[in-house]
Amino acid sequence: APALKLGVASYSLAKLPVEGVIEVLKQLEITGVSLYKSHAPWADGTPEQCRAVVQKFSDAGITVTSTGMIELPNDEAVVRKALDNVRAAGLTTFCGWLKQTDSLPLLNKLVKEYDLKVAIHNHGPTEALATGMDVWKAVQPYDKRIGLCLDVAHGFRAGENPAETIRQCHERLYEVHLRDTMVTGGAMKDPQPAVVGHGLLDFRSIIAALLEVKYPCQAEFEYEKKEDNRVPGLAESVGYVRGMLAAMATGSKT
Repeated sequence: APALKLGVASYSLAKLPVEGVIEVLKQLEITGVSLYKSHAPWADGTPEQCRAVVQKFSDAGITVTSTGMIELPNDEAVVRKALDNVRAAGLTTFCGWLKQTDSLPLLNKLVKEYDLKVAIHNHGPTEALATGMDVWKAVQPYDKRIGLCLDVAHGFRAGENPAETIRQCHERLYEVHLRDTMVTGGAMKDPQPAVVGHGLLDFRSIIAALLEVKYPCQAEFEYEKKEDNRVPGLAESVGYVRGMLAAMATGSKT
């Protein structure tokens, strides 16, 4: 088995239809995907629609491991609708976004009832939950099914060392978004995305930490450089990390 499961967040390919996403993932030899709302309507679609999309990926040999970010307001009807769709599609984990932490008690009740894990996404310096550690602290009082989706670049922009967070929070680390950025620190609105390996993040330390804690879930490339065709940049990002993993496996320092 590979030392680290690599996947893609279909947000990277938001402009492509489902068939196009499948085609790109096959080219990249990626067999796991988290599905963005433009591909599977988690919040406002029907259980049948969501199940049908997941089936298309399944038929193509690709596992849908999670969702794109689903907004989780303190509104039971809204959250239930999304969870019904996630469960109907056969998923066991989904990615969530909290504007405020006031919805955590509601979420706590519902993840127990549905027996679903939620990976709460940290959202950088302009948001309430800026870093993975912020999420970790917020979810401590609640059921273990509520954990983290660590976005390494957003956390880094808010002053976080992602490798340290991986080590400290791995018990509840259910998803990782791999991406790079050209900016550091402060309340920069623009995340200035970059091809992985071309930005400021130390991916060697991040990958080493994931291997060290034997991270069992999926690390996903979330590539969002403002380009009409994101496939080359996404492919280069995947290749960079695969090369690094291969070098680490043989113990070389390239």
